[in-house]
Amino acid sequence: MLNRIRYFNKRFTNRVTGKIAGARYSPICLIRHTGRRSGKVYETPMMAARSADGFVFALTYGPKVDWYRNVQAAGRASLRWQGQEYTIENPQPIDARAGQNAFGFPPSLILRLLGVRNFFKMETQKRK
Repeated sequence: MLNRIRYFNKRFTNRVTGKIAGARYSPICLIRHTGRRSGKVYETPMMAARSADGFVFALTYGPKVDWYRNVQAAGRASLRWQGQEYTIENPQPIDARAGQNAFGFPPSLILRLLGVRNFFKMETQKRK
């Protein structure tokens, strides 16, 4: 069932949410990543939470999804969040409680009810 939902979201929902992802007041961001084998640039809409040094992401389908594996392989990505562009790097898994708490209420409650246990953070690239 989870694979069917993931397939539906990848083929349909993401195309619709991609149109508002990253907009100034949108709760959805847009992460741009490069395919680890193809070299093609992909854009994936999702929710992110701002942290002190970067962003926290929920892996709602677990850590074996293609976009996350692409980000891990590259070690970096770009992010459009609330109308701003960021370069993010150093993907690191984090504890489920810390990940859920990063999203605040009510998103953290929804993530708990959905049983999301996998989260990771990325740092905003340091300016030189």
